[in-house]
Amino acid sequence: MRFRLFLILLFISIAPTAVLKYGILRNYETQSVDQRVSLIRSRAQMITPLLEETEYLKGKQSEDIDTQLLQLADLWNGRVVVINRNFRILRDTFSLDEGKVIIAEEVLRSFGGEPTSNYNRGARFLEVTVPVHPTGEETAVDGLLIISVPTDEIVEGKGKLSQAVLVLQGILILFSALAAFYASRILVRPFSKVTASFEEKGGFLEEDISMPDYTETETLAAAYNRMRQRLNAQEESRQEFVSNVSHELKTPLASMKVLADSLLAQEEVPNELYRDFMNDITEEVDRETKIINDLLSLVKMDRTAADLHIQETNINDLIELILKRLRPIAAKQNIDLEQESSRTVIAQIDQTKMTLAITNLVENAIKYNKPDGWVRVSLNMDNSFFFLKVEDSGMGIPEDAQQFIFERFYRVDKSHSREIGGTGLGLAITKQAILMHHGAIRVYSREGEGTTFTVRVPLRYIPEE
Repeated sequence: MRFRLFLILLFISIAPTAVLKYGILRNYETQSVDQRVSLIRSRAQMITPLLEETEYLKGKQSEDIDTQLLQLADLWNGRVVVINRNFRILRDTFSLDEGKVIIAEEVLRSFGGEPTSNYNRGARFLEVTVPVHPTGEETAVDGLLIISVPTDEIVEGKGKLSQAVLVLQGILILFSALAAFYASRILVRPFSKVTASFEEKGGFLEEDISMPDYTETETLAAAYNRMRQRLNAQEESRQEFVSNVSHELKTPLASMKVLADSLLAQEEVPNELYRDFMNDITEEVDRETKIINDLLSLVKMDRTAADLHIQETNINDLIELILKRLRPIAAKQNIDLEQESSRTVIAQIDQTKMTLAITNLVENAIKYNKPDGWVRVSLNMDNSFFFLKVEDSGMGIPEDAQQFIFERFYRVDKSHSREIGGTGLGLAITKQAILMHHGAIRVYSREGEGTTFTVRVPLRYIPEE
């Protein structure tokens, strides 16, 4: 990262020097050409009045004018051409084109009263046109002076300046490289600290990190700290879950081993005692099976929502079927199981998972109820959701325990849960199933007065993108 940052900073530093060099050389060339044009035009304008006075443009000869034209050409080692209003060349200091007619864009523009200049960078020459105006008139044009001069001096000056700028550019690049090197080290230093800390701690920090050097590093540190806390929480939850699973699975096995060892330790076991022990072992096997089944259900719930099999379902019929299955359990405790619904509710759900969730809620309401109590299941809906309410007249949940009841293996009364065969996974499974449907579940309870669970689930399932 430091090397890439160094290259970026170096490029950012070098690019302006290249632009600066181009600008300096181009500005020098432009100014040199403009100055040369100005000098040529000013010297030529000293001759143009004489061309009118001596009627040179009308064909009269004048040695004095010829001498001045040659001096003007020799001054810049160039060529001077005199043209009359008929576009005919009257005088050529190179004696090449005298008597010829010349028609060119610059000539036409100059006869229109507009002085022109043309700098040919490739051919290294400069051509300047100077109109000759009649005496006292500034718009009419009687003839032209075309002065062509080489620009070797300008090119040589530009080359020398380029060398000087190149030396300066080299110095700037050297300083830029040093500055980029130290800047990249300073900018990457906070990240190097984090990397070193990772290596010292085996790749993961046990404490929050702080990088207040820059706003970006401070934001990165805050994000990392949040991620670390979440990972720690997940790790603690995982370890607690593994510990709880191990404990819950070992407990029935330990009980079965004690019972079996007791039977084996006796030579002659009465049939009544033998049957009692075997009944106890069977109950422990059933308990172990229920724990394993609940664990398998929870593992399935932890999978992605892609495992949902969504279909249109009549919720009223689903609840009626669930209550029908649970009525025998309720009858054993003389629990009155009621169903209330004011309208037919059709929703998009996974029948298996939603059945498991509702069954757990109603079964808990029955198991943790009082003898001769009641359980009421109510169903309602609006335009977007259906609402399920499971109320009971049971023992209730202490207020300080209500925030933990959806955690895995959490049980308010462990001794009572053992008596009725609870595993502490039912409500965790229920909540996960409802969350997979993008729903929500709440609990309201008072100890000794009963408990109410409310569930809200969307009528239409919208898959996550």
